[in-house]
Amino acid sequence: CLSWEMASLLLRGCTSAKGSASSSRTLSEKRFNTCLWKETHSIASGRSVPSVSEIQNRMKEILSKYRNGVWMSKIAQIYEETYREELSTTVLRQLEHWPHVCTVEKVCTGDQTYGIVYPIKRIPPAVKSNTEQDKASQNVTPSKADPQLKTSRETESASCSSDFKQNVVSILVKYPSGLWADALPKLYQDTYQRKFPEGILNNLQVLSDICVADYVSNAPQKAILYVKTQSCTDENLNVTGKVQVPDGVKATAEQQREEPKEQYPESISSVPPLIIPSEGPVSVLVIEVNNTNELIIRYVGKDYSGAQEQMEDKMKAYYSKNSTASQITFPSVGQLVAVHTEEEAWLRARIISVENKRLKVYYVDHGFSEVIESSRAYKLHKQFCSLPFQVAKCKLAGLEVFCDDPLLVKAVELQTYCKIFAVEILERSDIPLFVLYDTSGEDDVNINATCLKALYDKSYELNLQVDTLYSNVRVTSILSDGNLYCQLPSEGLSKLSEVLQKIEDYLLHKTSEFNVSQPFCGKICLFLCKGKWTRVEITIIQSRRALGVRFMDTGRVAYVKVSDLREIPSQFLREVIKIPPQAIKCCLADLPPDSGMWTPEAVLWLRDHLNCAFFLKVVKQDGSKGIAHVYLFAPEDFPNKDRSVNRRIVNADLWKHQKDVFLSVAPAGGGSTKGTGDAALQLNQGRLEKSDSLEPAVEPRGADSATDMPPPLPLSEVGGFMDVYVSVACHPGHFIVQPWKEIHNLEVLMEEMILYYSMAEERPVNVGTNKLYAAKIENRWYRVIVKEILRKGFLSVYVLDYGKHEVISIDKVQPLLDKFRKFPFQAIKAQLAGVRSQQWSEEASIIFRNRVEKKPLVAQIQAINESTNSWDRKIVTYLVDTSLPDTDIWIHDFVSQSLAELSEAD
Repeated sequence: CLSWEMASLLLRGCTSAKGSASSSRTLSEKRFNTCLWKETHSIASGRSVPSVSEIQNRMKEILSKYRNGVWMSKIAQIYEETYREELSTTVLRQLEHWPHVCTVEKVCTGDQTYGIVYPIKRIPPAVKSNTEQDKASQNVTPSKADPQLKTSRETESASCSSDFKQNVVSILVKYPSGLWADALPKLYQDTYQRKFPEGILNNLQVLSDICVADYVSNAPQKAILYVKTQSCTDENLNVTGKVQVPDGVKATAEQQREEPKEQYPESISSVPPLIIPSEGPVSVLVIEVNNTNELIIRYVGKDYSGAQEQMEDKMKAYYSKNSTASQITFPSVGQLVAVHTEEEAWLRARIISVENKRLKVYYVDHGFSEVIESSRAYKLHKQFCSLPFQVAKCKLAGLEVFCDDPLLVKAVELQTYCKIFAVEILERSDIPLFVLYDTSGEDDVNINATCLKALYDKSYELNLQVDTLYSNVRVTSILSDGNLYCQLPSEGLSKLSEVLQKIEDYLLHKTSEFNVSQPFCGKICLFLCKGKWTRVEITIIQSRRALGVRFMDTGRVAYVKVSDLREIPSQFLREVIKIPPQAIKCCLADLPPDSGMWTPEAVLWLRDHLNCAFFLKVVKQDGSKGIAHVYLFAPEDFPNKDRSVNRRIVNADLWKHQKDVFLSVAPAGGGSTKGTGDAALQLNQGRLEKSDSLEPAVEPRGADSATDMPPPLPLSEVGGFMDVYVSVACHPGHFIVQPWKEIHNLEVLMEEMILYYSMAEERPVNVGTNKLYAAKIENRWYRVIVKEILRKGFLSVYVLDYGKHEVISIDKVQPLLDKFRKFPFQAIKAQLAGVRSQQWSEEASIIFRNRVEKKPLVAQIQAINESTNSWDRKIVTYLVDTSLPDTDIWIHDFVSQSLAELSEAD
């Protein structure tokens, strides 16, 4: 039995935030839009929230395509696929209050209630009693009835006669595993030499007395038809005298038919559809691999595998008391049943074939089939129909074109079968598009990218041999730890050049047609570098515009714009994918053990001396790390080891690390930072993975201009309202807010900084306190001011747009260019109004932080304390949470109430 413990998940990216309402509105007018903020906000802001009228028009447009209605649970998915925006759950709650937009019908199944949304012109059918229907039919006289309607009814009545239905039954019984509805007309015509009546496929409800329709999409024709039990069919067709039933069996059958049908639903239509998890991290268990476009999975979590286990426990308890009364006498194909397994478990199943006293059943929550004795099948009680069937399907991103390739399918099966994975959902559809991650080890493994390697042509792989000499070797990338990536002349490199040249000729006038619309980690794309197309693999989704990529055939890494990437044309895709990466990872062999960590000077020396073709000799292979230990020789120096690059770099005296010194902090406004050693702390960190074609022009800056500041951030007047986002909350006496309306512009600035500094060569920097710099913190670039220079090459900095204090390595700072100084700093220091200043306890601080941090709120400014430095300004403000539809929560009241409760507890 498999454990359902949730796997640890990789958190990636952030969703687009929708903009805010105007700050001039009253609090009550803000409630609806603030609900949208709360449910869709993340710090990576995007487009503004569409107006209510625009959302309503969009809903009308969607519903116009679903004349027969659509499940409310699917509305959000359809909306996102149509408009590329998330639909707030607040909107879904409002639908039934928008009669001018749509009609919502509530459907009860077991203990659950589901909604079906219809277009405004579509009135959901009311359920009437037979008496009411009779009265209604009597009230319509022939003279008043619509002639066209009368003709239509007569046609439908004729087409759905008992003989017609009996013929349909005769066809369906030949297909115990079900028959596609759109195949029925041709079979009917071929069998009976009569045309299948028009309109039946658009209204399969007229056949509901003889068969079960299993809809697999919104199109009526996309349904699978299963014939009902012989007894039910005969009864509905008024067929008598055809079957002789022994009295005992007949009595049992009559008793069974007298039981309320709603107690034991037989159709899968009585079970709600399975909804893809919409919140929090998602994990799945892979239970079968048909191909990469059809993995059979189960979702892991409280509302999925956890709920299923609870249901099966309840089934065991129920059927142990009611097994005799619930036994099935006349099983039929398509019928839902409860199966008593040999392991004494009770599982939900669907009958897919009947042969004598043996049934073939499909376990709808476990994804496999089994032949059982009919005595082990029991009627499924309605209380066990409220949970959706847990078996689902998915397809793997990046593998769609090769979905049936035997090597790929085998690799996917070996990597995934009966294992739990974290999921990145790229596309929500009937069969969603996933990227799977194995998070069980120290590093997260991208399963899609790993399995794609199964398509590599091994004849193109580079396998270095120990004690072998290779000539014309190019060093393509040098890492900060001294490791190298090298290119060797090879058949694979020649083939790659040939294919890329064909792609270049093909894309000469078609590049815009192949823009990458759906980037994801592990995806292989094309990037134009030095006028030539190169292969890159996406490694980091930094934002909507910026991506981290690895050049597969040089080993370099860089950040690039999404708009600069191109899809590989389909006719060249297999040729491109089958060639393994043509860069070999190496390190210099036999360096002294006391050389320690590589200094920037050693890395720069290596880069300056490895800019031509070399001889390479392999002395050792480290298979565990995938790295070769090598000697490099200039052509004129081979085979003299004393003239090798290895010996020359050791003798170049580049390995002396500066001892730890304490650097005194210069007074504010001072231009230098003095220490016990050098007069100034100067960095000379060369770009370790230089990207010539990606490098933008260097923008010069004078020493004095480093103090230039952007204009101060405009604030609302005292007493006015302002939409804000709380980025940091320490306690009510100190928190940081950002103006909501500027978050999108801030994110654009952040993306531009990422693209610039990741591509630019690092330059020498004189670091001083109270000066502005760009700093790299957790793979993103921020505007910071240096507050203090610490020991061991560390800096204390203040992040000017987010209000955070950070300690970073001194080699993570670069000059802040003029173009990044024009936008006002976004962090505003704040204090909560309406509460008495005090020493805030840890409990009170935590309560306050959990209530406001990372949330959009409305601020009413009571005072502004100005300062010489714009980042030291402080406001005293009320905060209001307007996310609830009917109530505004003033945070100072909440804090006061919490303090009182804490005092009582003490």
